[in-house]
Amino acid sequence: MIRTFSNTLLTACMLAISATTALGQQTEEIKLETWFKAYIEQVMVDEPMTATRLGDHRFDDRLEDLSPDARLMRLNRDKKALADLPQAVNYKSLKRASQVDYEILSRYLESRIWLSENFKTFEEDPRVWGEYLTESVYLPLVQSTLPKATNLKNAMKRMELIPSVVDIARKTIKNPPKAKTQTAILQTQGAIDFYSKEIYLITGRPANDAELTAKSKPIINALAKHLEFLKTEVLPRSGENWRIGRALFEKKLDYELDAGLTADEILAEAEREADRVDREMVVIARQMWAQAYPGVVIPPDDAAGRRLLVAKALAATAKNHGQPDTLVKDARATVADITKFIREKDIMRLPSPDRCAIIEMPEFMRGNSVAYLNPAPPLDITARSEYAISPPPADWSAQRVESFLGEYNSAMLQILTIHEAYPGHYVQLEYANRVPSLIRRVLGSGTYNEGWAVYTEQTMLDQGFGQGDLALRLNQLKFYLRAVCNAILDHKMHCGEMTDEQARQLLMDRAFQTEGEAVGKIIRSKQSSAQLSTYFVGRTAFYRTRQSIQRELGDKFDLGRYHEAVLEQGSVPVKYLPELVRERLQRPRSAKVD
Repeated sequence: MIRTFSNTLLTACMLAISATTALGQQTEEIKLETWFKAYIEQVMVDEPMTATRLGDHRFDDRLEDLSPDARLMRLNRDKKALADLPQAVNYKSLKRASQVDYEILSRYLESRIWLSENFKTFEEDPRVWGEYLTESVYLPLVQSTLPKATNLKNAMKRMELIPSVVDIARKTIKNPPKAKTQTAILQTQGAIDFYSKEIYLITGRPANDAELTAKSKPIINALAKHLEFLKTEVLPRSGENWRIGRALFEKKLDYELDAGLTADEILAEAEREADRVDREMVVIARQMWAQAYPGVVIPPDDAAGRRLLVAKALAATAKNHGQPDTLVKDARATVADITKFIREKDIMRLPSPDRCAIIEMPEFMRGNSVAYLNPAPPLDITARSEYAISPPPADWSAQRVESFLGEYNSAMLQILTIHEAYPGHYVQLEYANRVPSLIRRVLGSGTYNEGWAVYTEQTMLDQGFGQGDLALRLNQLKFYLRAVCNAILDHKMHCGEMTDEQARQLLMDRAFQTEGEAVGKIIRSKQSSAQLSTYFVGRTAFYRTRQSIQRELGDKFDLGRYHEAVLEQGSVPVKYLPELVRERLQRPRSAKVD
């Protein structure tokens, strides 16, 4: 149904306008929906990659113009849209749910304009070009539900445009931060590998396929020159200019989170929460000690001793892990137990059919995180989602690989699967794709998404998953402490003058992360700003909303029904959760979620 709508979007808009006008029944809700459909149609015409990500595949055979003039045109388009919106729709005449949609849309336009005017992304972040060099071809091939032959035809058309994108990139990239350039170099090498090897596996064509090879060769040559350009020209002039400063950080954080909190309030709350989680980890570690270290005297009960106690308890759990070549298989093995528990305990009803594929992360997507969830797009909801996991690189030393595997040990892998898939990102985003509001489906909140995933980690264990396994609980607390310290790191790296060494101390000494994990997170913090705070702020909003409503309802509180009331809102800014969930709970639980 949504698929048909996406393929005839502009026509549907015009029909809706004419029909409602003729009947004299054009409500403000219809005006808002019609206005947004027309706006997002124009966006997809101007930005074919955005259309692909949203699941509208009419434009999969083309790419947007990435020249400065074209980017300025798109900025002016959004400015005009922001000015036109209040003229087209009377906010005060909307029902409350639609007022929320209006506010989300208006805020999105403001944010998009502000980011365009204050950050020169295409000039200062060479990683962004990788989205057009590889993702533009990868997504239609693996996620579009159009016939395979159509997807391959579209992908090949796009492949013809890749060398010109490389040319524009070389003319555009100026003096980015070194951390971003270094990651772009790794991703460009991954892109070369994609067109040299992986594309044949994805398409099911032999490695000597003449047609695909003819399309790939010019790209490989262009990417090889681009890689050399990054290494010999861009990297030498790249610097440590990654801090965005307090003024920009505070404003960007406000747009990113939309949670009604200031940067300083978030930092203060994160530091208090880190102390609380520390104390809870000590309690769990103390219970584990005798079994983990039989006959060994427990460390002294002072600050240093408590840190040692937790660190050694975590070290004991780290010994139980898989191997680099079994990491994806091991993650798949966690799914059956997790989903069985969700159903038996009625945590919420799981979407059916299950379209989540657990895969090894493609090389060109690596460099920012160990795992991610690439969800089915909102305009093609029958497409598959991908829970991708990155194994340790082949060139790592045996010691570094062992450290990595210890970090993602058997207990932590279960927490990771809860976060990324069940009932975390995959389940939540499947629900989000089913909300009636197109605005909420398309303009989802990252703070909601990340906050929900973190919230589910503790919730699953609180309801009995793992049957009280202390190693599982300790790793869950460690994973949550990482989210809390993400917010601290985010603030202090960009608002203050936190050094790499101070950041390492925070992550390794305070959050018990391995050196490799800490180094990766420091690099990530230099490559992004505000996003690392979404985990803690979102989780806090979910936790507090749950506590408040549970107290109000008392014995009438039903966890599964509550979770579905939360999920049925879509990925809204978390500041709206209390009012929207309370309103939803006034009505009966839905019959099904398919």
